[in-house]
Amino acid sequence: MPRIVGIDIPNDKPTRIALRYIFGVGPTRAMEICRKADLDPEVKASELTEQQLSAIASVLESDFVVEGQLRRQVQQHIARLRDIRCYRGLRHRRGLPVRGQRTKTNARTRKGPKKTVAGKKSVKEMR
Repeated sequence: MPRIVGIDIPNDKPTRIALRYIFGVGPTRAMEICRKADLDPEVKASELTEQQLSAIASVLESDFVVEGQLRRQVQQHIARLRDIRCYRGLRHRRGLPVRGQRTKTNARTRKGPKKTVAGKKSVKEMR
């Protein structure tokens, strides 16, 4: 497996697909990296030479924020929102959806598993 910026990319996939395993690289960016490094995007990752791998690594380091640095940047942005106590920061702090989604139903990804609360007794049980 070739290793680029600390990530093992899969051998059996084309370069344009394999580069997407790096955090911060999507389809468009993968094609742009291949273009800047003068690579054929359809070449399998296992067929890349050391020189081509170093070209990809240099393009990533010089032009893009990826992996650890990007993750750190995202966490700092969220921490700033929490610190200034804006609405989005409060939603992050409470673990609720941040971008205006409904929470009466759905939102289970952010809220976690359903916590059932004991309800009122029915009219029949009260008699």
